[in-house]
Amino acid sequence: MHKIRINMLSNADKVRGQGVGSAYLEQVALVKNELSDYFDVVINDSKPADIIHCHTILPQYLMKMKRNKGINVAYVHFLPDTLDGSIQLPHSALTVFKKYITHFYNTADYLIVVNPIFIKDLVRFGIDEHKIKYIPNFVSKETFYKQEKEHIQQTRSQYHIDENAFVVLGVGQVQTRKGVKDFIEVAKKLPDITFVWAGGFSFGKITDGYEELKEIYENPPHNVHFIGIVPRESMNDIYNMADILFMPSYNELFPMSILEAINSQKPLLLRDLELYQDILFQKYLVADDNEGFIKNILKLKNDPQFYSQYQNYSYEISQYYSKEHVKEMWKEFYLDIAKKRIYK
Repeated sequence: MHKIRINMLSNADKVRGQGVGSAYLEQVALVKNELSDYFDVVINDSKPADIIHCHTILPQYLMKMKRNKGINVAYVHFLPDTLDGSIQLPHSALTVFKKYITHFYNTADYLIVVNPIFIKDLVRFGIDEHKIKYIPNFVSKETFYKQEKEHIQQTRSQYHIDENAFVVLGVGQVQTRKGVKDFIEVAKKLPDITFVWAGGFSFGKITDGYEELKEIYENPPHNVHFIGIVPRESMNDIYNMADILFMPSYNELFPMSILEAINSQKPLLLRDLELYQDILFQKYLVADDNEGFIKNILKLKNDPQFYSQYQNYSYEISQYYSKEHVKEMWKEFYLDIAKKRIYK
């Protein structure tokens, strides 16, 4: 059987603390290891391939797509609008960058979105809907899983967190759109609860809100721990030492942190955003403001039955995003587009 050659193009794993890098590593490993009977996967290779799959939007990858005689696929890890609240650039530069992103996506033959809600947003930017395919992110249960209590206590000790503390975890880059300031304000109102944020300034000084957030990061309230960018191989320890995942983001696509946390059955508390509805099946807690976040955190802390219910919900979500389910989606997609291969 002729194997379809897929060249994965990415530098997503070069910038620490980005969910894009985690998504890239999981997807490549899934196709390379689980679908090797069908596909020959190479990474950043210079030789011709049946399919080029771009995981990041570097200019050199755009040029490779334009020269490619096979099929071009691009991952949509963010929309042009997602840049607002993420990085600070002069208005003119931001406008040019947004136009470049749209051009990159238009150049691809197919686009992969990790959340179906963003299909209409891409169409609004002039992308042909027929070339957009939804395939969700995936997290290996061999990498992210529920740990034993003894291991959890060791991790808490490592980070100087009381073994009996109720721990609220936030994960992601420290930037405005992630809701870090709201995370801090909620923590101030709940001084007897421990708050931990795993992540840092992956974009450095061009991070939106950098000066204010840097001050908060260096001088947090007494019950808040900023533990910086944690290597991905250690993140399972961080999820397990927490009691809940609290993500007050104002804008997301499909955070890898959610998939990673539900593998250890952590209840989810999220801002009430439409984007979560179709991918998390209403099996999570939501709020519109800090008072709502506080109310839900206290309910989870003080009501064991309520906490157990949302633990079970997280487990149910994790079953949908299983390796087997997502593997079949990728297999079907690659085989289908290979049949339609057109030499330009």
